[in-house]
Amino acid sequence: MKYIKFFKELNNKDVPLVGGKNASIGEMFQELVPVGIKVPNGFAITSDAYWYLLDSGGIRQKIVDLLAGVDVTEIDVLKTRSKQIRELIFGTPLPPDLRDEIFEAYRILSEEYGMTYADVAVRSSATAEDLPDASFAGQQDTYLSVKGQTDLVHYIKSCFASLFTDRAVSYRASRGFDHFKVALSVGVQKMVRADKGSAGVMFSIDTETGFKDAVFITSSWGLGENVVGGTVNPDEFYVFKPTLKEGKRPIIKRQLGHKHQKMVYATPGDPHPTKNIQTTQEEMRTFSITDADILTLARYAIKIEEHYTKEAGEYRPMDMEWSKDGESGEIFIVQARPETVQSQKSKNGCAQKLEKFRFKDRNVEREVILTGRAIGGKIGHGKVRIINDLEHMNTFKEGEILVTDNTDPDWEPAMKKAAAVITNRGGRTCHAAIVAREIGVPAIVGAVGATDRLYTGMEITASCAEGEEGYIYAGIHPFEIETIELGNLGQTKTKIYMNIGNPEKAFGFSQLPNDGVGLARMEHIILNQIKAHPLALLDLQNGKKDIKDREEIEKLISGYESPKDFFIKKIAEGMGMISAAFYPKPVIVRVSDFKSNEYRGMIGGLAYEPLEENPMLGYRGASRYYSDLYRTAFEWECEALSIVREEMGLTNMKVMVPFLRTPEEGKKVLEIMRRNGLESGKNGLEIYVMCELPVNVILADDFLSMFDGFSIGSNDLTQLTLGVDRDGQLVSHIFDERNPAMLEMFKRAIAACKKHNKYCGICGQAPSDYPEIAEFLVKEGISSISLNPDSVVATWKRIADLEATLK
Repeated sequence: MKYIKFFKELNNKDVPLVGGKNASIGEMFQELVPVGIKVPNGFAITSDAYWYLLDSGGIRQKIVDLLAGVDVTEIDVLKTRSKQIRELIFGTPLPPDLRDEIFEAYRILSEEYGMTYADVAVRSSATAEDLPDASFAGQQDTYLSVKGQTDLVHYIKSCFASLFTDRAVSYRASRGFDHFKVALSVGVQKMVRADKGSAGVMFSIDTETGFKDAVFITSSWGLGENVVGGTVNPDEFYVFKPTLKEGKRPIIKRQLGHKHQKMVYATPGDPHPTKNIQTTQEEMRTFSITDADILTLARYAIKIEEHYTKEAGEYRPMDMEWSKDGESGEIFIVQARPETVQSQKSKNGCAQKLEKFRFKDRNVEREVILTGRAIGGKIGHGKVRIINDLEHMNTFKEGEILVTDNTDPDWEPAMKKAAAVITNRGGRTCHAAIVAREIGVPAIVGAVGATDRLYTGMEITASCAEGEEGYIYAGIHPFEIETIELGNLGQTKTKIYMNIGNPEKAFGFSQLPNDGVGLARMEHIILNQIKAHPLALLDLQNGKKDIKDREEIEKLISGYESPKDFFIKKIAEGMGMISAAFYPKPVIVRVSDFKSNEYRGMIGGLAYEPLEENPMLGYRGASRYYSDLYRTAFEWECEALSIVREEMGLTNMKVMVPFLRTPEEGKKVLEIMRRNGLESGKNGLEIYVMCELPVNVILADDFLSMFDGFSIGSNDLTQLTLGVDRDGQLVSHIFDERNPAMLEMFKRAIAACKKHNKYCGICGQAPSDYPEIAEFLVKEGISSISLNPDSVVATWKRIADLEATLK
C-alpha cells in the first residue's frame, strides 16, 4: 500500500513518515512485544496522505495565506484563522485511492481480531511530535471507540484538521516550528476495553523533581482520556525501580483519587462514540488497579526506558499511556514518548544547581483557602481571573492567576501570561500539567471547588514549593528564589546527613549534597496521612462499634483492606519513599515519638489519652511501646518498617528508638521489635537509641551493649540537662546547646561510642543553628551530623574547610 504502514513495518526512524507517536508504537511493536510488553496492533496513515489530501483539494496555498502574519498572542484572530483552515480540510474529500487503502487496512485489522468492524482508537501523530525537547502533548486530537468505515473516515479527517487548532498553531509558533515542516499522520489502533477496566498515564521519572529511580503511575476507571485530559483526579502510585529489578515489591506510595466519572463506550445512536458516566461510591473509594497491576506497569516502564535509552545513546526517560482490559485483565501500553521537561533540565546542566522558591517571612501564618496537586516547584501571586470557557480567554491579562474548571492545551496562550494556574480538576500527568511544566508556570490542579471559593479580582498566592500538595493562600505573600550551586563540595570525614519529616519532599531533598538521612520522623505521616489515633484504628480492626469519629475514620481508610492495612501501608510507604529517595545511603527512621497531648488531638484521640500535667516527661517514647495499652499499635509500626526492608528491599533503612529511660526498657522494646521482624544484624539492620536523656550518657555502656549506636537528640538533652522547658517563654533564654554542660554531654556520648566502636551521630537542632556546635562535634570525632535541608550546603563547606585545617 502506498499510504498505509502497519505497526510491524515501523520503528523510531520513521518519524518523518508517520510522526513520533506512530513511529514509537511501531518501535514497541517490533522490539518490545517480543519481550513481553503488550501493545495493541494497528496501522498508520502516512504523512504523505496528509500532503496528498491538501494538494488534491488545492488548499495548501490557502492555508499558507491564512497563517501569514498571524500573531498568536492575538487570540481572537488566531481563533478565526484556525477555524477557517479546519473548515477547508473538512470540506476536502479523501481521494478515492487513499480511501480504498484505508478501508483495506481496516478490514485486515478487523479480521485479525475476529470482528467485522473493529473498535479502534484514531490518533493524530505529527511528524515533529514527541521529540525529546518538545512533548506536543495534546496538541492534536484522539478519538476513541470508533467503529465502521463512515466514522473512521470522519475521525481521520478530524485528526488532519486538528493540526490547526488554536492551541496547535500557538504551540508550534512559540517553539519555532514551521507550520509547513510539520505534517500529520493518523494512527488506527485496536481499542483496549478499558471502558470495563481502567487506564492512565505513567512516567519512568518523577515529573516534579526529576528523580530517576521512581516510576510514577496515574490511574482511573474507564478509558484513559479523562486522565490525559485532566477531567478527573486520578489515583497515584510510585514504584522504586532499583529494588523492583531485584524482584522486590517496592510500591512506595499509593494515593486515592476522587475519580468522580469514567469514560465508556456510548450506546448506538449517540452522537459521539464515547461518553462519561458517574462512577459509583464504591469505585471512588477503591483503587482502580491492584498491586499486581502497579508492579506490572512499573516493569513495563523499566523495559521501555531501557530500550529507548539504549537506542538513543543517552538517558531517555519515558512518558507512557496504558490501558487495562476489563474483559481479559491484560495491561497494554498504547503510547510511549520521551519525557520532555526533567530530562531537558538535566541535559542543559540544570542538575548542577537547584532553584528553591520560598516565602520571605517563614514565620507568618498564612490562611489556606484550598489545596490541590502541585505542578512545578514555584510560587506565584496576583489577582484571580476566573474563566469558564475558551470564549472569554481574551479577557485574561498578563500576571493574573488563571482559575478554571479544567485547563487543557487549548488554554496555552493564556497560561503563558499567567502568574499561576489553578483548576478544579486534573492530575499531575494530564496535558495541562505537562504544558505548565514546559512553560515554567506554577499550577495547582485538582483544587476541588476553586471556581466557587475564589472570585475574579481576589488577591491570592499559589504555592507549589511545599511538596506534592499545592497551597492556595489568601492575600499576596512575598517570596524569594534561592539558587543553590551543587558543584563538587568534596568529601568530608564527618558524614553530612539530613533531617526529613515529609516524604513528599524527599525526592527533591535527595538532590542536595548529602550522605543520607540522620532522622526520618514518622510523626508527619501519622499526623498528616493517617490522621486517626492508632488505638481507634485498632478498635475498628477488632470490630468495636462505639468509636468516636467512626464515620470520619472509615472515610480515611477508603481503598484499603482494613484499618490495620491502612496504618501499616501508610507508614511503610512514607518511610519507604524517604528510604528510596536516598538509596543506597543510610536512612535512620525514628519510631513514633508523640506525647499524650499530641495524640489527643488526632481523630478519635480523646478516648485513648490521659491528661498529663507534663506530657514532655510523661507517657511517651519507649514506655508507650511496651505498655499493655499501646503495644499492639507499636507492633503495627514494626511490621510496617519490616515491610520497607524485606518486601520493598530498602535495606538502607535503619531504626532508632527515642526517649528510652532505662536499659530494662530497652530490652523490652528490642524483644517486641524482634518478634515483628526488626532484629539487629538481620539483613544488615542496625538499631540505634536516641541519646536525649542524661541517663543515656551516664549509663552509656549499658545502652550501647544492646544498641548499635547513639543519635544525640540535642533538643531534649539540653532541656533535661539544664532543667529548662524549651517551650517556656520566661526561661527560654537559658536554653542553649552551647552551655559548657551540654558540650560535656556531647563529648561523653561521642567518647562512649568510640570506646564501643559504635555509631554516634547528632540529629538535634543545634548544628543547624550554631556553626560552633558543628565544629565542636567534628573535632570530637562524631560520626555524622544531621541537619535541616536548608543548612546542608553551607555546613558541608564549613566542615570540609575545618577538616582540612585539622589534618
